[in-house]
Amino acid sequence: MIKKIVIIIIANILAGSLLFAQAEIKASANAGNAAWTDSVNNLKEVTVTATRKNTSLLSVPYSVSVLSSKEIGAFQYRTTPEALAGTAGVFIQKTNHGGGSPFVRGLTGNQTLLLMDGIRLNNATYRYGPNQYFNTIDAGTVSKIEVAKGTGSVQYGSDALGGVVQVFTKDPSFTSGKILRTSIRGKAATADMEYSGRGVVEYQSDKLAILGGYSNKSFGDLKGGDTTGRQSPSGYKEQALDIKLKYKIAGNAIITLAHQWLRQKDVPLYHRVKLENFAYYFFDPQQRQLSYAKLELTGKSKWFDKISYIASLQKSLERRDYQRNGNANKFIEEDKVRSWGNVADIFSAISKNWTANTGVEYYHDRVNSSKQQITIANNQSVGQRGLYPNNASSANFSLYSLHHFTAGKFEIESGLRYNRFSIRIPDTVSTALKLGDITVRPASLVANLALLYHIGLHQHVYSSFSNGYRAPNIDDMGSLGLVDFRYEVPAYDLKPEKTYNTEIGYRISNRKIQSSVAFFYMHLTDLITRVQVPGRQVGGYNVYTKENSQRSFIRGTELSFNYRITNFFSISTNASYQYGQNLSANEPMRRIPPFNGRVLLDYKVKKWGVSAEHLFAGKQNRLAKGDQDDNRITKGGTPGWYIMNGYGNYALDKLVFYIAIQNIFNLDYRTHGSGINGAGRSASLTVSISL
Repeated sequence: MIKKIVIIIIANILAGSLLFAQAEIKASANAGNAAWTDSVNNLKEVTVTATRKNTSLLSVPYSVSVLSSKEIGAFQYRTTPEALAGTAGVFIQKTNHGGGSPFVRGLTGNQTLLLMDGIRLNNATYRYGPNQYFNTIDAGTVSKIEVAKGTGSVQYGSDALGGVVQVFTKDPSFTSGKILRTSIRGKAATADMEYSGRGVVEYQSDKLAILGGYSNKSFGDLKGGDTTGRQSPSGYKEQALDIKLKYKIAGNAIITLAHQWLRQKDVPLYHRVKLENFAYYFFDPQQRQLSYAKLELTGKSKWFDKISYIASLQKSLERRDYQRNGNANKFIEEDKVRSWGNVADIFSAISKNWTANTGVEYYHDRVNSSKQQITIANNQSVGQRGLYPNNASSANFSLYSLHHFTAGKFEIESGLRYNRFSIRIPDTVSTALKLGDITVRPASLVANLALLYHIGLHQHVYSSFSNGYRAPNIDDMGSLGLVDFRYEVPAYDLKPEKTYNTEIGYRISNRKIQSSVAFFYMHLTDLITRVQVPGRQVGGYNVYTKENSQRSFIRGTELSFNYRITNFFSISTNASYQYGQNLSANEPMRRIPPFNGRVLLDYKVKKWGVSAEHLFAGKQNRLAKGDQDDNRITKGGTPGWYIMNGYGNYALDKLVFYIAIQNIFNLDYRTHGSGINGAGRSASLTVSISL
C-alpha cells in the first residue's frame, strides 16, 4: 500500500511539473539562443564526474545525482556511505556497521567505480558484491558527492559498469588578506552509539591556503528497532587525519598537495558471530592512506586551454582476525595494497561549440598477502598462503578522448577509451592448487554517445548509449579462502565483463522546480560469477571458483522531484526501481535492490532549520539461488520497510547546534542483503564552534 501511495504522489508531482514546463515553453518560445545560453550559465548546480569538465546540470546528457555540501553540513552524517542513503538512484547495503556499499543501477563492489578528487579508490583486490571500503573516507572531509549513473567507463576506465561515485574533499580558500580559522565539532548519540569529535584549522592568503583536520570517533554497538535491541558486537573505533595545501605558483598555475589517513580498529562482522558460529571476527585494522600532488595549469592555446596532472600514492591495509567456536586455532589474515597513480588530462577549447578532454592514465597495484594460523594452547604460529598470491601486481594503462559539441539547442557528448592491463599472479605456494607464475593482459576499447536537446529555458530531454567493461582483477583470479559464506579457489582464465547501457531522460530546473525522470536498459555479458565446484567442501563451506558464465540484463526507472513551496519551505522526493534477470540461469540477478526512495520536507530561515525525512524500501522476494544461500537474507526475501527521521539545526553567532532523531517509530528493518539491522529510535546532538 505504501508503495502504491508513493508512486501516485510522484506521478502527480511529475504531472504538475510537466504542466508547468508546458507553460514555460509557451512563454519563452521566442527567447532565442542567447537568452537560453545565459539562463543555462546562471544555473548554480555544476557537476564534473559525468563529463570530466565543469558542466551545469542542465547540460549533462546523463543521469546524475549530487549530494551538496549544504546538505552534508545540515545532516551531519555518521559515515560517508550513510550520507548517500536516500540519494536518487543509490541504494546502500551494510554487511556490518563499519561498512556501507553503494548500489548504482543494481550493481556494487568492483562493478561500481569509486573516485576521490579524480583518483581511483578501486584497486586490484576490490571484491565482487558489497564491500566496506567506501567507509574509509572520513565524512568530515567531504564537500560534495556526485553519482553518474550508467556511464563512466570511457570517462574513467574499468569498473564503472553501474556508474561512478565521486567524492570531492573540502578545499582551502584563497583570500586577499591573511586569515587563520579554527573550528571544533563534537557529537554524541543515545545508547552510547556514537561519541565523535573533529578539529579543523584553515589558513588563507592570496597565494597559499592550507586546510587540516583530525577526527576521533567511537561507535558503540548498534541498537536496532522494536524487538531487535542491541546488536553486539558491532561497535568500533576510528581515527582520521587530513591536510590539503594549495599554492599559486604563478598567475595561471595552482599546485595542490594532500594527504589523508584513516584507521578503523576492532570492526566486527556481526553476522559472522551471530549466524556462522564464530567466537569473533574483526577487521583490525581497516586502514587507508592517500597522498597526492595535483598541478592545474591554464594554457595559452586553444588546444591546451587547461592542463591537469595528478600523481598519487595510496596504501590500504586490511587485517582480519577471527576464530570459530570450538576451534583450537585462531587466524590472522593480512592484505596490503600499494597503488601508484598518474592521471594527465588536457582540456581543449577547439572552437566556440567544440571542447574536448584528452588524457592518459596509469595505475600500478602491488599486493602483499599473508595468513597466520596460531594454536591457542601454546601460541605457536604457522604461516600459510594468504587470500591472494603474495607480490601479485596489476598495471592499468589507458588513453581516452572525450568530445563535447554544441549546436544550437543540441549538445552532444562522445568519446573513446582504450584500456590495457598486465596482471601478474605468482601463485607458487606448494599446494594442490599451485599453478606457477601467471601473467594475463586483458584489454578493452569502449565508446559512448549522448544527445541532449534543450526544450526551453530550464528543461531538456536526453538519450545516451554507453558501453562499459570491468577487467578481471587479482581478487577475481587469485582468491583462496573464506569469502562471505563460501570458500573460493583461484581462476586464471577470465576475460573482461562488458555492459551496453541505453537510457532516455527528462530534466527540468528553475527557481521553483527541479525534477527528472529516466528510463534505462543495461545488457551485461561475460559476467564473472562464482560457480560451485561439485562435491567439494572446506571447513563446512561449499567450494566456489569464478567463470565468465553469465548474460544478464537490468532495466529500471529513476524519478526525482524538488519543489520550493516558499522561500523557506520545500519538498523533495525520489524513487528508483530496478529489475534484473540472469539470462544464462533463467533466474533473477543477485542482490538487485528493491523499489526504494525518499521524501524530505525542509524548512529553513536565517538561523535555524527543520527537516522531516521518510525513507522506504519495498520487499525483495525475487531471489537468485545465491541470494537464497546468503545467510544475510531471510528466507523468502527481505521485508519492505519505512522509517521516519527528524533533523534540526540552530546557529548562534559562532556556535551551531544540530539535532537528529532516527527511526522515530522504532521499527525493525534491514536494507536488502545487509548483515545487520538498521538503527532503532535514537537521538544525537552535534555542537560546532568556530573560532
